[in-house]
Amino acid sequence: MADSSFDVVSKLDSMEVENAVNQARKEVEQRYDFKGVGAEVTLKDQVILIRANTEERALAVLDVLQSKFIKRGLSLKALDSGEPFASGKEYRIESKLKEGIDQATAKTLNKLIRDEGPKGVKSQIQGDELRVSSKSRDDLQATIALLKDADVDTALQFVNFR
Repeated sequence: MADSSFDVVSKLDSMEVENAVNQARKEVEQRYDFKGVGAEVTLKDQVILIRANTEERALAVLDVLQSKFIKRGLSLKALDSGEPFASGKEYRIESKLKEGIDQATAKTLNKLIRDEGPKGVKSQIQGDELRVSSKSRDDLQATIALLKDADVDTALQFVNFR
């Protein structure tokens, strides 16, 4: 019998990200507590820029953006937000979108599968994803459950289960 396998990846649906940013922008434009504070949200090249005239307002806009991410089913682990910083008369927060599994995280997941996963499960790093294979599909499902509970700062998806 051939080995079954799946891939562990970290990808974002760009349309969902765009929709979440647009919904956050609309809410910021319409809410009374954001009137006259110069608050805005923009998305450009995998970076979301938040601007407002005070640090508290910038953090409030970030909170609105995060709530829109959650409503659209996007993981907050894919959003790498920095601290508010002053830029002239306004405060800005840059949030970078993280895609792909970096080498350190892939090695951590690989070690976790080797140490705590079912016997007979093999994993290998392939670029920015991790391929997990085994003869038993039940072992693969147990491995998925193990990885879902793992404490990593990357949003994980499991694709190509065959």
